[in-house]
Amino acid sequence: MSDVAGRDPEAVSNFVERFAAQLVEAGLARMPARVFAALLASDSGALTSAELSERLQVSPAGVSGAVRYLSQVHMLSREREPGSRRERYRVHSDQWYEALTNREAIIKRWEDALREGVASLGAETPAGRRLAETLAFFEFIEKDVAEMMTRWQIHRAKLFGER
Repeated sequence: MSDVAGRDPEAVSNFVERFAAQLVEAGLARMPARVFAALLASDSGALTSAELSERLQVSPAGVSGAVRYLSQVHMLSREREPGSRRERYRVHSDQWYEALTNREAIIKRWEDALREGVASLGAETPAGRRLAETLAFFEFIEKDVAEMMTRWQIHRAKLFGER
């Protein structure tokens, strides 16, 4: 049996579970990982809670918690179905860019907290040195991430055209 595009639904499901497992290994909770992978693997990039529940064979409550988390970390967006009260959850082609860009703001807040920690603990104490090294790491990668994101936008435009 195949879907509308001629794909084997079992092969698609296997991909979703394998990719979700990779996301879990990288630190994402299991249900958000499965929901994200299912959205990523859908042609439209958008599914309702009922569609996600059916595809993943999970309860609507499980989907609800997962989409709440994914929305908070900017890995999906919510939109209303036209003429309906139902929400659809959508991943965008630039979700990784957006997620990483939003992480930059978090890193800046971590840097501020680490600076305060170094000042509070004393830069010459073992804990203060450890915090200072962590701060230096974040400052170092922050510059490279910003430059990399600019390079990605140029590279993406070459590969996939302007958006």
